[in-house]
Amino acid sequence: MHTYESLGNQFNIGHLCSTAQCDAGLGDKIAMRWISAHLERTDYTFRDLDLLSNRFANVLTGLGFQPGEIFFTFLPKSTEQFFAFLGSLKARVVCGTLFANFGDEALLDRLGDSRARGIITKKHFLKKIERIRARLPGLEYIILIDSDEHLGDGVLSYQRLMAEASDSFVVAPTGPETPSVLHYTSGSTGKPKGVLHHHRSIISQSRTTAEVLDLKSDDLFWCTADQGWVTGTSYGIIGPWALGVTQLHYAGGYAADVWFSLLEKEGVTVWYSAPTALRMLMREPDDLYRKFDPSRLRHIYSVGEPLNPEVIHWSRRLLGREIYDTWFQTETGAIMICNRPGVELRPGSMGTPIPGIQPAILGDDGVPLPDGVQGNLCVKAGWPSMFATYLNNESAYESKFRDGWYYTGDTARRDGDGHYWFMGRSDDVINTAGHLLSPFEVESALLEIPEIAESGVIGAPDELLFEKVVAFIALHEGVLYSTSLELKIRLYISNKVSSIATPQEVRVLERIPKNKSGKIMRRVLKAMYLGTDLGDISTLEE
Repeated sequence: MHTYESLGNQFNIGHLCSTAQCDAGLGDKIAMRWISAHLERTDYTFRDLDLLSNRFANVLTGLGFQPGEIFFTFLPKSTEQFFAFLGSLKARVVCGTLFANFGDEALLDRLGDSRARGIITKKHFLKKIERIRARLPGLEYIILIDSDEHLGDGVLSYQRLMAEASDSFVVAPTGPETPSVLHYTSGSTGKPKGVLHHHRSIISQSRTTAEVLDLKSDDLFWCTADQGWVTGTSYGIIGPWALGVTQLHYAGGYAADVWFSLLEKEGVTVWYSAPTALRMLMREPDDLYRKFDPSRLRHIYSVGEPLNPEVIHWSRRLLGREIYDTWFQTETGAIMICNRPGVELRPGSMGTPIPGIQPAILGDDGVPLPDGVQGNLCVKAGWPSMFATYLNNESAYESKFRDGWYYTGDTARRDGDGHYWFMGRSDDVINTAGHLLSPFEVESALLEIPEIAESGVIGAPDELLFEKVVAFIALHEGVLYSTSLELKIRLYISNKVSSIATPQEVRVLERIPKNKSGKIMRRVLKAMYLGTDLGDISTLEE
């Protein structure tokens, strides 16, 4: 685990995740167990990781990339993602990561705003980039991982470039404030914003990997997050490898039987996933899980959207494991508030802050609110993985800070024992008849109804109530919606939450729209309800 003092003048994430591990005697240790979509296994040692990322650092420097310039990965799950990410950072090039299913406009927004000079992708995605390339004058190089030959006009073969590059690279001293990773985040309105981090983020990421995820030197860790998302870089790359821990990465998509087969056969000990995936697992028949023996699995963690209590109860009953929910944001770079082993788990709670992190519940006037009162969730600024800026949008960055506090945009309350409870995004809170309601509370209660598989709740304009509660639900397979089920829903919410929270309308969808991090896209639900523009849906799950 790293501290400012121990790193001296070398904070480089690429170096610390590979070269430093080899220098510590871990060169022959497996860094990545790669499982293809066809379940073929390939192991990469820390020495492999070091040499291949060195080659990519030499590829970029050979193409003339300078420190601080921006390079993106635009790949499906593939090993090249990791070599390119670490290699870019070794060269002190800022590495941005993009979801593989982004369309033309989503790419244009991010590549255009960042003025990216290069991108690595597959031939399958080349048409998307070519359609917008004329509007991206700064995009000089497109590197294809599946082309044997250079195609001209800056479209280059990864295989050829890597074959010609040296596997020796000396990482220049990299200070803590050196720009490192770029993630674009979509807010409720406007264009996506580029969240820029610095190499100092590794301090928070390695510390939380050790202290929250409880990773030990002999663990096998599996983070299911895509590298297009901050969890996929902070905890699917940086944190574990900074500690010399072996990671499993699986190229395939969600499939409950395959996932549990991997947990059993590979002996995964710590598993980090998203509430969406866990809720999908909860929809499977119980008999599926009784076939598997994940006895080596020590811990399960969740991140992305608050974890409904029902999922925790399901895991306790069926898997005999707690699921520890963790809270952080693209902007925070690492876990801030969480449930974890050794701390009382209160189902539905965000947990407690990690040591050194100081959250507070503040009113709109900046005054601290008493325990039990909902307000703005804020964090005292200055933690190591705090984002450095919104790229090319300093005014938006400054608007997030007031009197030394970072305003997260989330609302929460703190109980008398110091546990925090997520209530919603500040723009999601429902004001019905003068009462403030958390959509998450209603959504969690809806999931306790056996017929309901997914739920999303919004407030919609109402002449009498100001806002009325509208519930969107997806039903389990074979369940039909009926007036009796609607009555059951209304009665259950009235009894479980409050009569104020009873949905005025219930709408049935095939599935609830979520983004790739598992967050319910309530603004999309609201736009669907109102018949207005859906806005930026580039991060929406397919």
